[in-house]
Amino acid sequence: MTAVLLTLVLVVAAAPCRAQAEEYWPEGPEIASPSAVVMEVNTGTVLYAKNSHEQLYPASITKIMTALLAIENCKLDETVVFSKDAVYKNEGNTSHIARDYNELMTMEECLFAVLLMSANECAYAVAEHVGEKLGGDYRTFIDLMNARAKELGCENTHFNNCNGLPDEEHVVSAHDMAVIASEAYRNETFRIISGTTTYTIPPTNKHEDPTYCYNHHRMIYPWKGERKYLWEYATGGKTGYTNAAKNTLVTYAEKDGLTLVCVVMRADAPDHYQDTRTLLDYCFENFHAMNILENETRLESGNLENTGILNDNGAFVSLDQNAYIVMPRAAEFLDAAYELRKFDNTDDSMARLTYTYHERMVGQAEIVATKATVERDRFYQPEVVPELPPDDVRVIELKPEMIALALLALVVVVLCVYFGKKLYDNFYVIRHRREVRRIQKERFKVKEIKKRYRKRDRMFR
Repeated sequence: MTAVLLTLVLVVAAAPCRAQAEEYWPEGPEIASPSAVVMEVNTGTVLYAKNSHEQLYPASITKIMTALLAIENCKLDETVVFSKDAVYKNEGNTSHIARDYNELMTMEECLFAVLLMSANECAYAVAEHVGEKLGGDYRTFIDLMNARAKELGCENTHFNNCNGLPDEEHVVSAHDMAVIASEAYRNETFRIISGTTTYTIPPTNKHEDPTYCYNHHRMIYPWKGERKYLWEYATGGKTGYTNAAKNTLVTYAEKDGLTLVCVVMRADAPDHYQDTRTLLDYCFENFHAMNILENETRLESGNLENTGILNDNGAFVSLDQNAYIVMPRAAEFLDAAYELRKFDNTDDSMARLTYTYHERMVGQAEIVATKATVERDRFYQPEVVPELPPDDVRVIELKPEMIALALLALVVVVLCVYFGKKLYDNFYVIRHRREVRRIQKERFKVKEIKKRYRKRDRMFR
């Protein structure tokens, strides 16, 4: 397999990479929002950016990270207990659903309240629950948020709370938020919750009546009866607002094989919705997905296979058949340059092809081991490898000479038994005959004696 990969490296290195004299990237639209970015979720390709690395206050789109960490560390049926801090520090003039001290809700119910109703006290209770489960407290969860952001490659992010309430040390860039939002959207549970329009929280130990939740994202649900922003391609998202942050908005949309996330920050109303729709329309109209396996022809000389005149085996490695790149509609697949990176780990992924265009990363494909079996050719002489016995079993190796001697000894024993039996039987026959002759002699002597006595008696008479 290593030899196959080395051959592939040589093939990729030797294959000519087509380069455009002038690479084309569509010019983005003008928007009112000070900071924005559109990213393709599965490839990480940035299709549009405006001041995307500037640190800004995120407001409630912070709750995307809060929900993701809760889903990754908890089960949905776990019971969340609302503390005094969760209730009294996060209600009042903030977004909440009026929970009470010592109220009990499941993690699932809390997450729907967090993502649909942007309930601050539910986010705080979730953070406390996860922190305590990890052996710490609320601050443990905040540290986890920052560690996860760093793990994802965020460079302009620092979380200082779990719900986005105003804090000078709580900042995120639009680009980092898109990275976090993309990671969250790849989680099926998050994807379902963030795209739900309505949800009902059943009665709890503190509330006799159910609590009705509605998605505040107006492109998904007509919150407060406003229907003009509804869009059929919007699949999820999260709203945010504080006086310091202004309007922040994360929106997911799927169309024509592309999954996009749009982040706008520090926007005035209704610019955050109008700009989001403008940017998403621009991206869907000007970009499209191109499957790598179906379009990549520069690797045909290697073909990712190990074949020969006498070899009809399948490929030992293959490209991810679902991988694609995102390119401007006016560009061709071969306009994208590629680079091969080999992995030294023991996972199935052996290497990765990374594609770039216009100095942007537009997609990548994993080269994975297929676990194909090798059929031996006609000249193959299998090597017999003896099986090792268990440690507590004593094995005696039997050689052919030993087997022959054992068989000879067995024949000798059989012959000895046979002739011994014959001799034993004949011994009794011979002794019987001797006894018969002895008895016959004695009888003869008796007759002779009787004859003498009779003869003598006749004489005396």
